Amino acid sequence: MKKHSKRYRRARDKIESTDPMSISEAVETLKKFAGPKFDETVEIAIKLGIDPKQATQGVRGSFSLPHGIGKSVRVVVFAEGDKAEEAKAAGAMEAGGEDLVKKIQGGWMDFDVAIAHPSMMRHVGKLGRVLGPHGKMPSPKSGTVTDKLKDVVGEFVAGKLEFRNDDTGNLHAIMGKKSFPEEKLVENIQAFLSYVRTLKPVSSKGIFFQRAFVSTTMGPGLQLKAL
Repeated sequence: MKKHSKRYRRARDKIESTDPMSISEAVETLKKFAGPKFDETVEIAIKLGIDPKQATQGVRGSFSLPHGIGKSVRVVVFAEGDKAEEAKAAGAMEAGGEDLVKKIQGGWMDFDVAIAHPSMMRHVGKLGRVLGPHGKMPSPKSGTVTDKLKDVVGEFVAGKLEFRNDDTGNLHAIMGKKSFPEEKLVENIQAFLSYVRTLKPVSSKGIFFQRAFVSTTMGPGLQLKAL
Protein backbone atom coordinates (compact mmCIF):
# COMPACT_ATOMS: atom_id res chain seq x y z
CA MET A 1 0.00 0.00 0.00
CA LYS A 2 1.31 3.44 -0.93
CA LYS A 3 2.37 5.51 2.08
CA HIS A 4 1.43 9.17 1.80
CA SER A 5 3.63 12.00 3.06
CA LYS A 6 2.90 13.93 6.26
CA ARG A 7 1.99 16.96 4.15
CA TYR A 8 -0.55 14.90 2.20
CA ARG A 9 -2.08 13.50 5.40
CA ARG A 10 -2.32 16.97 6.96
CA ALA A 11 -4.09 18.24 3.85
CA ARG A 12 -6.45 15.27 3.87
CA ASP A 13 -7.27 15.92 7.54
CA LYS A 14 -8.37 19.44 6.64
CA ILE A 15 -11.13 18.13 4.40
CA GLU A 16 -14.25 18.71 6.48
CA SER A 17 -16.49 16.41 4.48
CA THR A 18 -16.02 13.48 2.13
CA ASP A 19 -19.15 14.50 0.23
CA PRO A 20 -18.70 15.72 -3.36
CA MET A 21 -18.17 19.48 -3.57
CA SER A 22 -19.10 22.21 -5.99
CA ILE A 23 -16.22 23.46 -8.13
CA SER A 24 -15.88 26.64 -6.07
CA GLU A 25 -15.90 24.68 -2.77
CA ALA A 26 -13.26 22.29 -4.06
CA VAL A 27 -10.99 25.09 -5.25
CA GLU A 28 -11.40 26.97 -1.98
CA THR A 29 -10.46 23.81 -0.06
CA LEU A 30 -7.38 22.88 -2.07
CA LYS A 31 -6.10 26.46 -1.82
CA LYS A 32 -5.99 25.99 1.96
CA PHE A 33 -3.68 22.97 1.79
CA ALA A 34 -0.13 23.60 2.96
CA GLY A 35 2.03 22.83 -0.03
CA PRO A 36 5.69 22.40 -0.94
CA LYS A 37 7.96 25.29 -1.85
CA PHE A 38 7.13 25.13 -5.55
CA ASP A 39 3.91 26.34 -7.14
CA GLU A 40 1.81 23.18 -7.47
CA THR A 41 -0.18 22.35 -10.58
CA VAL A 42 -3.94 21.96 -10.25
CA GLU A 43 -5.25 18.97 -12.20
CA ILE A 44 -8.59 17.43 -13.00
CA ALA A 45 -9.32 13.73 -13.48
CA ILE A 46 -12.60 12.65 -15.07
CA LYS A 47 -13.93 9.10 -15.21
CA LEU A 48 -15.78 8.95 -18.51
CA GLY A 49 -18.67 6.67 -19.37
CA ILE A 50 -16.94 5.25 -22.44
CA ASP A 51 -15.51 1.94 -23.54
CA PRO A 52 -11.88 2.87 -24.32
CA LYS A 53 -11.45 -0.34 -26.30
CA GLN A 54 -13.92 0.93 -28.88
CA ALA A 55 -12.30 3.14 -31.52
CA THR A 56 -15.52 5.13 -31.89
CA GLN A 57 -15.58 6.09 -28.21
CA GLY A 58 -12.22 7.81 -27.84
CA VAL A 59 -12.28 11.33 -26.40
CA ARG A 60 -9.46 13.65 -27.38
CA GLY A 61 -8.96 17.24 -28.40
CA SER A 62 -7.27 20.51 -27.55
CA PHE A 63 -8.58 23.50 -25.65
CA SER A 64 -7.44 26.96 -24.62
CA LEU A 65 -8.35 27.63 -21.01
CA PRO A 66 -9.66 31.15 -20.29
CA HIS A 67 -6.69 31.88 -18.02
CA GLY A 68 -4.05 29.52 -19.42
CA ILE A 69 -2.28 26.73 -17.56
CA GLY A 70 0.42 28.78 -15.88
CA LYS A 71 3.40 27.25 -17.65
CA SER A 72 5.16 27.54 -20.97
CA VAL A 73 4.52 24.66 -23.34
CA ARG A 74 7.43 23.15 -25.27
CA VAL A 75 6.33 22.71 -28.87
CA VAL A 76 8.08 20.91 -31.73
CA VAL A 77 6.90 21.06 -35.31
CA PHE A 78 7.33 18.69 -38.21
CA ALA A 79 7.81 21.02 -41.16
CA GLU A 80 10.45 22.00 -43.68
CA GLY A 81 11.67 25.13 -45.42
CA ASP A 82 9.64 28.28 -44.96
CA LYS A 83 7.06 26.42 -42.88
CA ALA A 84 9.76 25.35 -40.40
CA GLU A 85 11.00 28.94 -40.11
CA GLU A 86 7.42 30.12 -39.64
CA ALA A 87 6.95 27.64 -36.79
CA LYS A 88 10.15 28.73 -35.05
CA ALA A 89 9.19 32.38 -35.35
CA ALA A 90 5.86 31.56 -33.67
CA GLY A 91 7.64 30.00 -30.70
CA ALA A 92 8.40 26.36 -31.56
CA MET A 93 11.49 25.14 -29.74
CA GLU A 94 12.45 23.00 -32.72
CA ALA A 95 11.18 22.36 -36.24
CA GLY A 96 12.33 19.88 -38.84
CA GLY A 97 11.49 17.03 -41.14
CA GLU A 98 13.15 13.62 -41.32
CA ASP A 99 15.96 14.87 -39.10
CA LEU A 100 13.48 15.57 -36.28
CA VAL A 101 11.80 12.19 -36.83
CA LYS A 102 15.16 10.43 -36.46
CA LYS A 103 15.99 12.44 -33.34
CA ILE A 104 12.76 11.30 -31.67
CA GLN A 105 13.28 7.73 -32.85
CA GLY A 106 16.61 7.94 -31.05
CA GLY A 107 14.85 8.57 -27.74
CA TRP A 108 14.51 12.37 -27.50
CA MET A 109 11.15 13.29 -25.98
CA ASP A 110 11.88 16.54 -24.18
CA PHE A 111 8.79 18.40 -25.42
CA ASP A 112 5.11 18.69 -24.54
CA VAL A 113 3.29 18.97 -27.87
CA ALA A 114 4.11 17.90 -31.42
CA ILE A 115 2.49 19.65 -34.37
CA ALA A 116 2.80 18.59 -37.99
CA HIS A 117 2.21 20.16 -41.38
CA PRO A 118 -0.01 17.76 -43.43
CA SER A 119 2.80 17.22 -45.95
CA MET A 120 4.98 15.71 -43.21
CA MET A 121 2.61 12.98 -42.05
CA ARG A 122 4.25 10.42 -44.35
CA HIS A 123 7.33 10.77 -42.16
CA VAL A 124 5.57 11.38 -38.83
CA GLY A 125 3.57 8.16 -39.27
CA LYS A 126 6.74 6.26 -38.38
CA LEU A 127 6.49 7.65 -34.85
CA GLY A 128 3.05 6.28 -34.01
CA ARG A 129 4.37 3.67 -31.58
CA VAL A 130 6.73 6.19 -29.99
CA LEU A 131 4.49 9.25 -29.61
CA GLY A 132 1.11 7.51 -29.33
CA PRO A 133 1.57 6.03 -25.82
CA HIS A 134 2.65 9.48 -24.57
CA GLY A 135 -0.32 11.27 -26.11
CA LYS A 136 1.99 13.32 -28.34
CA MET A 137 1.14 11.97 -31.79
CA PRO A 138 -0.08 14.78 -34.10
CA SER A 139 -3.72 14.33 -35.07
CA PRO A 140 -6.22 16.33 -37.13
CA LYS A 141 -8.83 15.66 -34.44
CA SER A 142 -6.79 17.44 -31.79
CA GLY A 143 -5.82 20.25 -34.16
CA THR A 144 -2.14 19.33 -34.23
CA VAL A 145 -2.02 18.47 -37.94
CA THR A 146 -2.50 21.78 -39.71
CA ASP A 147 -1.17 24.09 -42.39
CA LYS A 148 -1.84 27.10 -40.12
CA LEU A 149 1.37 26.58 -38.18
CA LYS A 150 1.83 30.18 -37.04
CA ASP A 151 -1.57 30.36 -35.35
CA VAL A 152 -1.59 26.87 -33.86
CA VAL A 153 1.97 27.01 -32.54
CA GLY A 154 1.22 30.38 -30.95
CA GLU A 155 -1.86 28.99 -29.22
CA PHE A 156 -0.01 26.01 -27.74
CA VAL A 157 3.00 28.07 -26.65
CA ALA A 158 0.55 30.39 -24.87
CA GLY A 159 -0.88 27.45 -22.91
CA LYS A 160 -3.40 25.60 -25.05
CA LEU A 161 -3.70 22.06 -23.71
CA GLU A 162 -4.04 18.77 -25.54
CA PHE A 163 -5.88 15.86 -23.93
CA ARG A 164 -7.08 12.32 -24.58
CA ASN A 165 -8.59 9.52 -22.51
CA ASP A 166 -6.30 6.77 -21.25
CA ASP A 167 -6.87 3.05 -21.65
CA THR A 168 -9.06 2.93 -18.52
CA GLY A 169 -11.47 5.63 -19.70
CA ASN A 170 -10.01 8.39 -17.52
CA LEU A 171 -9.20 11.88 -18.76
CA HIS A 172 -6.52 13.99 -17.06
CA ALA A 173 -5.76 17.65 -17.71
CA ILE A 174 -3.96 20.61 -16.14
CA MET A 175 -6.25 23.39 -14.94
CA GLY A 176 -3.65 25.94 -13.86
CA LYS A 177 -1.44 26.68 -10.88
CA LYS A 178 -2.33 26.73 -7.20
CA SER A 179 -1.20 30.37 -7.07
CA PHE A 180 -4.01 31.35 -9.48
CA PRO A 181 -6.83 33.34 -7.89
CA GLU A 182 -9.75 31.09 -6.95
CA GLU A 183 -12.08 32.63 -9.51
CA LYS A 184 -9.64 31.93 -12.36
CA LEU A 185 -9.24 28.28 -11.39
CA VAL A 186 -13.03 27.92 -11.13
CA GLU A 187 -13.52 29.49 -14.56
CA ASN A 188 -10.84 27.26 -16.12
CA ILE A 189 -12.45 24.12 -14.69
CA GLN A 190 -15.97 25.16 -15.70
CA ALA A 191 -14.88 26.00 -19.24
CA PHE A 192 -12.98 22.73 -19.67
CA LEU A 193 -15.84 20.59 -18.39
CA SER A 194 -18.30 22.38 -20.64
CA TYR A 195 -16.09 21.74 -23.65
CA VAL A 196 -15.42 18.07 -22.89
CA ARG A 197 -19.15 17.51 -22.44
CA THR A 198 -19.63 18.39 -26.13
CA LEU A 199 -17.27 15.56 -27.10
CA LYS A 200 -19.45 12.69 -25.89
CA PRO A 201 -19.24 9.95 -28.54
CA VAL A 202 -22.53 9.11 -30.23
CA SER A 203 -22.00 5.42 -29.44
CA SER A 204 -21.45 6.10 -25.73
CA LYS A 205 -24.59 5.40 -23.70
CA GLY A 206 -25.53 6.39 -20.17
CA ILE A 207 -23.83 8.95 -17.94
CA PHE A 208 -20.84 10.53 -19.70
CA PHE A 209 -19.23 12.19 -16.65
CA GLN A 210 -19.26 9.46 -14.01
CA ARG A 211 -16.87 11.01 -11.47
CA ALA A 212 -14.50 13.97 -11.43
CA PHE A 213 -11.77 14.97 -8.99
CA VAL A 214 -9.52 18.01 -8.68
CA SER A 215 -6.19 17.93 -6.89
CA THR A 216 -2.85 19.66 -6.55
CA THR A 217 0.44 17.99 -7.42
CA MET A 218 1.08 16.83 -3.85
CA GLY A 219 -2.43 16.94 -2.39
CA PRO A 220 -5.44 14.65 -2.10
CA GLY A 221 -8.22 14.56 -4.69
CA LEU A 222 -11.51 16.33 -4.04
CA GLN A 223 -14.58 14.88 -5.73
CA LEU A 224 -16.86 17.26 -7.57
CA LYS A 225 -20.64 17.13 -7.39
CA ALA A 226 -22.61 15.61 -10.24
CA LEU A 227 -21.76 17.54 -13.37
